[in-house]
Amino acid sequence: MAVFFFAIFLFAVIALVIDASEKTDDFVKSGLTAGEIITHYYYGFIPHIIALLFPLFVFIAVIFFTSKMAGQTEIVAILASGTSYNRWLRPYLLGGCLLGLLLWVSNQFIIPKAEKIRGGFEAAYIDSRSSYNALLQSSSDIYFRIDSSTYAGIYNYDTANNRGGNFFSYKVRNGKVIENMRADMILYDTSNKDWMLSEVLERKVFENREQLSYVATKHIKFPFKPTDLEKDKYTKDKLTTPQLISQIKVEEMRGSEGLNELKIERYRRDATPVTVLLLTLIGGIIAGRKVRGGSGSHLAMGFTIAALFIITDRFSTIFSTKGNLPPMLAAWIPNMIFIWVVYYLYKKAPK
Repeated sequence: MAVFFFAIFLFAVIALVIDASEKTDDFVKSGLTAGEIITHYYYGFIPHIIALLFPLFVFIAVIFFTSKMAGQTEIVAILASGTSYNRWLRPYLLGGCLLGLLLWVSNQFIIPKAEKIRGGFEAAYIDSRSSYNALLQSSSDIYFRIDSSTYAGIYNYDTANNRGGNFFSYKVRNGKVIENMRADMILYDTSNKDWMLSEVLERKVFENREQLSYVATKHIKFPFKPTDLEKDKYTKDKLTTPQLISQIKVEEMRGSEGLNELKIERYRRDATPVTVLLLTLIGGIIAGRKVRGGSGSHLAMGFTIAALFIITDRFSTIFSTKGNLPPMLAAWIPNMIFIWVVYYLYKKAPK
């Protein structure tokens, strides 16, 4: 455990130095003090980077101390004393399960709270100044589904003022439009907690007639809030798992784009702790064999396996978000592959 926490400390410090050097200009432009930057950003960034690299921390720690044991012939002595290979490997299994459980709990409830801090700072002081984000905000036409039969759209929606230009909605039944509403402007009323429409024209279609009505202003409680209309790339990271599941259901009902990204995040929170267990076993099996290269050879082999794992994970994610690969399969493909890697290494390990 001491090696594990040392690895966390070492890599966290390196990540902090690199991140601070990249964002120095943004910190200066923000006008915040050093204490405010720490509380408003790094309180969220540190848990984020630890959770992101947690499997790698575990992997390096396992390879490091196991390789030292193998180099001093301790493992050979343990096995020669009559201890079975499975009994020797049992602490790695238990340790991997405990560390995986720690990461699982953190992914479900703790890390999302930290992501609110980090995401809020980056959205306010870093992303808002990028030219790409400015272009994204300038083309803010929104189209979505309110419920199972009602569709809507808002032109030129301003997330800062919760105001939009032309608004339209229509309800469909049996493939036919039965209600249609248009307004020149839509605004969220913070006092009444509803939406105010201006210059509203409503049209209802019956079997043999139509009904047309007009009002200057109208207040409606739509089942969506301004936060639901914001284009926030940090949304999936900020939500706890129960909130993320609810958000996925809402976005499925609306037929929103980018739904696979939310689903992948949901399934990855369960898959990553299993990754910790697999990498723990791989590290123990690889480093438990005494080789001429010592720790260096073990680390080189370990980093090669870790790189292959990351590449597999990235490819599966891209195939899901940009293609038709099911999100659950995309999140679990790396683990499914590396279960066989663990099995192969276990069978080939000298016992």
